[in-house]
Amino acid sequence: MYFINTPQIDAVRLEILMPTSSHSTNPEDALIPFFTLNMLLEGTKEMTSSELDDFFDFYASEVEIHTGYEQQGLALLTTKKHFRNVLPVFRSLFTEATFPEKELNKRKSQKKLTINLQFEQTGARSNQLIRKVLFGPNHPFGYISEENHVDQITCTAIRDYYNRFFRISPEIFVTGNLGDREFADIDRWFGDLPYIESDFLLPELEPYDKKRLYESRPNAVQSSIRLGKVLIPKSNPDFFGLMIANTALGGYFGSRLVKNIREEKGFTYGISSFLGSLKSTDYWIVLADIKEGFAEQTIQEIYLELERLASYPMSKEELLTIRNYLVGNLLAQFSSPFDLMTRFKRVHLQGLDFDFYEKQLHFIKHFSAEEIMEKTKSYFKAESIKEVIVGP
Repeated sequence: MYFINTPQIDAVRLEILMPTSSHSTNPEDALIPFFTLNMLLEGTKEMTSSELDDFFDFYASEVEIHTGYEQQGLALLTTKKHFRNVLPVFRSLFTEATFPEKELNKRKSQKKLTINLQFEQTGARSNQLIRKVLFGPNHPFGYISEENHVDQITCTAIRDYYNRFFRISPEIFVTGNLGDREFADIDRWFGDLPYIESDFLLPELEPYDKKRLYESRPNAVQSSIRLGKVLIPKSNPDFFGLMIANTALGGYFGSRLVKNIREEKGFTYGISSFLGSLKSTDYWIVLADIKEGFAEQTIQEIYLELERLASYPMSKEELLTIRNYLVGNLLAQFSSPFDLMTRFKRVHLQGLDFDFYEKQLHFIKHFSAEEIMEKTKSYFKAESIKEVIVGP
């Protein structure tokens, strides 16, 4: 358990996270963790769905579902005053959920509708395909749900997963003004939570063997483009330089891609790039929805901006702007105690702790333009970048 004390705030957030277990290699089984998490509040052995809703509302509390590619779990947001009242019911969600079939059928219909919408929308579809291209169709981050996968989900399969694979190596993250009494309550209700230890490993990456994946949409009014590559974990000393390079390229509204593609050429209302995070590594993606007929030109301009970033040092004015932006942005991420825990979890999964942010701040304050050129040249070679286009 990890705890951050908030002596001035009586709000409490208790989150229990566990690895999302790919317990089966069958594609249709990949959705079982999603349905399991999203049906935990549909009823327990003691309370129906409506009774659970009324109970948490009465105590001014809320339960949040976390479904991710690597982590899954539940968070309880409540007050110190009501903490011991709601904790037993929150615990029951981990051991006594019933998964009624009627509610599952509703969830399945909703999921199939979502799948259809994501397929039709070029932006959502390109997001799916760039993950598939970078990580492979069998990796949890590259897997794409299909309607027939939803049809295969049953209550029996969900209950089996819930009993055998749901509670794997749980970690508890607590933020609040808690004392000995509250910790005794946590120990009482979660100290005997049945779980299994696991050294679960993600499958190997299977990146797409071609540079570009194109999916034709003749009737679309725009093309959604995504460029990306798998990078390095946050523990790598080169990570901070890549963070700066990404910011200069497309990581804020004054970036080079925004000025070039949006403001000068008018190909899009918005273009950006970001660094995403997984337990084993980080990855990089550029994303934009482009006017029909300009996708190819936009991609070439992205490569030109990368080449300029790798070949010419940024000006003192741009360097100062990025430095100030990143310092302000970093400080804003620590504006509340709940933010502290969010930041901790972000690095904890890669085996790091808060001193990562101290090193990050130090780098932001002292990096040179030459360092960013070097990192861009080393990591953002055009031939190493994958491309996805969905559109006409």
